[in-house]
Amino acid sequence: MSEDVSRYLRNIPSMDKILSLEWVQDYYPMIGRKAVKSLIESVLEDFRASMLKGETKEVDIERLMSDVKKTLEKSSKKSMRPVINATGVIVHTNLGRSCLADEAIAAVHDASRCYTNLEYDLEAGKRGHRYDHVEWLLCQLTGAEAALVVNNNASAVLMCLTALASDGEIIISRGELIEIGESFRIPDIMALSGAKMVEVGTTNRTHLYDYERAITEETRLILKVHPSNYRIVGFHSEVGREDLTNLAHSRGLLVMEDLGSGTLVDLSTYELKGEPTIGQCIKDGVDIVTFSGDKLLGGPQIGGIVGKKDIISKLKKHPMLRALRVDKMTLAALEATLRIYLREEHSKIPTLAMLMADPKDLKMRAANLANSLRESLRSEEGWNIDVIEVKDVVGGGAFPDDELSGFGVAIAPPEEIGPSKFAAFLRQLEPSVIANVDQERVILHVRTMRPGEDDLLISKAETWRNI
Repeated sequence: MSEDVSRYLRNIPSMDKILSLEWVQDYYPMIGRKAVKSLIESVLEDFRASMLKGETKEVDIERLMSDVKKTLEKSSKKSMRPVINATGVIVHTNLGRSCLADEAIAAVHDASRCYTNLEYDLEAGKRGHRYDHVEWLLCQLTGAEAALVVNNNASAVLMCLTALASDGEIIISRGELIEIGESFRIPDIMALSGAKMVEVGTTNRTHLYDYERAITEETRLILKVHPSNYRIVGFHSEVGREDLTNLAHSRGLLVMEDLGSGTLVDLSTYELKGEPTIGQCIKDGVDIVTFSGDKLLGGPQIGGIVGKKDIISKLKKHPMLRALRVDKMTLAALEATLRIYLREEHSKIPTLAMLMADPKDLKMRAANLANSLRESLRSEEGWNIDVIEVKDVVGGGAFPDDELSGFGVAIAPPEEIGPSKFAAFLRQLEPSVIANVDQERVILHVRTMRPGEDDLLISKAETWRNI
């Protein structure tokens, strides 16, 4: 180490000196003195390392204190924070997918603040089963004989394949060997289950005789996977559920369907076609159906499993279930959500309310938002705010080729700011605003903004002057 570097290192303020600064001590109530000290140590270590490498030639106290403050400021804020979704993607995986209904939120609050009868039978006065709270609701809404829930749909698929076919073969169409987000691949899940995958048909066409020819003494089930996140168009054919189940049952085999997004109601009324309901799959004879809870269903993250009673009973006894089980808050949210479906009050579920939103109402809402923003910025020059037509999407892998007609607010900031800088500024607000950047504008899609968020955004418009 050179003498100059050694001298510079000695000029770095001591830990005690930094900790004695009043603005540093302001972070004690937020994250605790121990954490503050640890974070400062990490900044100092990085600073010393930079000097030893020759990247920093002298001690810049102002820069050092700035780094300390940025580190403490970032750590003092909750990592997971509410955001305003202005992207027009309803089931936005990166933003937490579906928002819960008010009743579900209240149910989670009640369940989390006290003890519950999670696994206690109040009538019998003895141990009960956690899945009883939602099983009858799922059966009522789908027509299934029995039901079970685990922590997500990927787990539901894995457990079903493991429990039902680990010692044999599973037949699946090549056109259904899908991959969804986070590299979830059906072939990989099958391999993990221990079952042997038997591919039939081609990517675009699979016939009943393809399945029939593939059946052997080792076949345990036929798996049908709904291609939620893509569509095959043109020269394409697939085997219908009724034909598939008739074939399987005549050979003593099971049919399982991974429905992915999973919806309880027919959405074709809202110009959304091609997504079968869970109940329709059961009606068509499918023995076991898996689906997500936080996508089209609009509830918490769960993997739903509905189907034949004897199959569900087998799954309930499988050792994997304990590793995949859901907690009391999740069950409380799911029960409340399902009860809304039971009463057919679909508009109370935020995801469905967004899907069902009338374009006329969206246009009026966008106009009101635009007018309010113009009013807040009336003394500012260079801001152009307009109401525009937009295309919203469902998201969550559902209806990949469908778009919903909607309206939004296009904001063109002054040239010296630009859309990218403005979008970054919106993300730093509390709550953060996640919007789209299109050409020279930032687009706010009102469909996916929750009630009250328009006013919240308007209240932040005054801060735009400080960009």
